[in-house]
Amino acid sequence: AFAAALGIGLATVGVDTQTGVPRFTFGEVHLYDGIDFLVAIVGLFALSEVFLFLEHRHGSADADAKKVSVGRMMPSFALLKSCTPTMLRTSVLGFVAGVLPGAGASLGSFISYTMEKKLVDKDGTFGTGDPRGVAAPEAGNNAAAGGALVPMLALGVPGSGTTAVLLAVLLALNITPGPLLFTQQPDVVWGLIAALFIANFMLLLMNIPMIGLFTRVLLIPPRLLMPIVAMVSFVGIYGISGSSFDLLVMIGFGVMGWVLRKLDVPLVPVILGTLLGNNMENNLRRAITIDNGDWWTLVDSPLSIGLWTLALIGFLLPVVFGRVLKARMRRMKKDEEGSLVD
Repeated sequence: AFAAALGIGLATVGVDTQTGVPRFTFGEVHLYDGIDFLVAIVGLFALSEVFLFLEHRHGSADADAKKVSVGRMMPSFALLKSCTPTMLRTSVLGFVAGVLPGAGASLGSFISYTMEKKLVDKDGTFGTGDPRGVAAPEAGNNAAAGGALVPMLALGVPGSGTTAVLLAVLLALNITPGPLLFTQQPDVVWGLIAALFIANFMLLLMNIPMIGLFTRVLLIPPRLLMPIVAMVSFVGIYGISGSSFDLLVMIGFGVMGWVLRKLDVPLVPVILGTLLGNNMENNLRRAITIDNGDWWTLVDSPLSIGLWTLALIGFLLPVVFGRVLKARMRRMKKDEEGSLVD
């Protein structure tokens, strides 16, 4: 809730579209047009990673560089046969977790591993080399990525950071995701679905022969990789806007993202509030104006009450799931500590 409110607050920066009064610009003319969502996204996601690296790995940047050895690239038929039931079950769970807004791939990965451990790990082989212990969370993680597209396309609510960026791109192209998107612009929807379908096969064909090259990327020292990330971020934003002020704003968002991550505040609601804040304000004003200033118009129909109910459920579900996940993680940690003591 705090992250979403922060994003909506950032969306109010700029000139009011109805009154023409500057809001929260502090006399800076560069803020009259508001905050560019690309600047916010790059700062929150890219630069915050650089700041976290500088905080936790400064002085031992080469400590993570390890020797990478590539063994068998294709799994055996017996391995695929033993892992197929696991992958099918956890793919369904991961997809459901991805559909839930705010849950993300981490929830799909965690519940997939937990359920599979209870179902098939009778001998306690998970964590000791059982391939099903790797297949379960990875299948759930991959399925959650596809499930996150469902609320983004159907409701305009991204379920992950990736779909938040995709939503920003669609809005920049004057394409508003929602229920009418499938009837008004079916070429966009089915084009996106076809592109993702083809991309899966292309990734399979490219990744298998190039897996040796990809694994050797791990040999790049982080002290060289992070400056490249920062350089690409600065060059990309300056190439789009041509304004040095946007670079300062991006650095500010990077610091804010670093602080929010240290406080365990999710970044996706901040981006979502920044993207949709202006549309929310304009439509709220329009609805109040049509009803002559009566705020009860927001709750005077069964449809609006149903939407408020769904919004309340969507607000409470992440809180409940978060507490359940923390309780299970504490329980699993205690069980592992107990097994080590034994």
